[in-house]
Amino acid sequence: MPLAPQRPKAGRLDAEYYTAVRVPPDVAALASVPDTLAPGSPAKVGILDLDFAVRGGRTELVGRYQKTPLQIMKPLWIDAAQPGMAYVYLMATGGGVAQADRYRMDFRCGPDTQVHLTTQAATKIFRMEHDYASQRVHLTADAGSYVEYLPDPLIPFADARFYQSTEVTVAPGATVLAGDTLTAGRLARGERHAYRTLATDLRISRPDGTLLAVDTLRLTPRQPGAGVLGPGVFAGHDHVASLFVVTDRVPAAVLADTLHEALAGLGVLYGVSVLPRDCGAWVRLLDDSPVRVAAAHRAAWDAVRLLLTGHPPPDLRKP
Repeated sequence: MPLAPQRPKAGRLDAEYYTAVRVPPDVAALASVPDTLAPGSPAKVGILDLDFAVRGGRTELVGRYQKTPLQIMKPLWIDAAQPGMAYVYLMATGGGVAQADRYRMDFRCGPDTQVHLTTQAATKIFRMEHDYASQRVHLTADAGSYVEYLPDPLIPFADARFYQSTEVTVAPGATVLAGDTLTAGRLARGERHAYRTLATDLRISRPDGTLLAVDTLRLTPRQPGAGVLGPGVFAGHDHVASLFVVTDRVPAAVLADTLHEALAGLGVLYGVSVLPRDCGAWVRLLDDSPVRVAAAHRAAWDAVRLLLTGHPPPDLRKP
């Protein structure tokens, strides 16, 4: 059956649709007209709109709209333990995010769906001389669904200017794992917190608007390579990662204990806490090694997946 978007195409290319709202002041102050392509120009607006539903006993992609530079190929079913779970790799054809780029991604996961969303590789935020770049992410998980949104790390180049807003709506009875990793920059090139400004917002709520969690990050180095390394932010480290788990499959305290046990002894700094309303738990971890951060983030994901589904995650077939 051909894939047809459930939303009409009209409106997707309107600036109000893909432009971020409530842009933080440090980012908004950089708005300008570039001497290259301006916001809204061809190839500067990336849109990805996906709908998932259960068909024939497995999760299928039933609606898709994509506009380059954002795109996907076909979903994969690579989990022998959970053969009905769809794995989708998000791709950007431009190789990275450039000045004046405006991206928006929407994922709607219907009742009882099983969906894993990840990126093909790390997201690179290129150097910018004018304006800034932004990305809006909206994820909706209906009752009975199990959804994982685990993109690869975000790498801000020197002088990058970027804002990302992620809104997650979790219905009662649904489970969502939402993770992220941020690096200090291209460390091999000597770029350590050399970006101009970097801001992210994560908001998790119920369909009726009940707020479950908010996570806000504002990084504006006063000088290249310094200014965000204090004890309240990076504590001198280069990599930070988070994992939020909203679920009612197990008590929040059990989930938090599982995360503690998975990370103990791995040599990274981390903290675990239950989420408000006992709707789940979350973890944040810090380290200087991207290898240790990736291993710890994977260990947390492995433990949570095993706890909630009875099965470990598969090899994602990334290089």
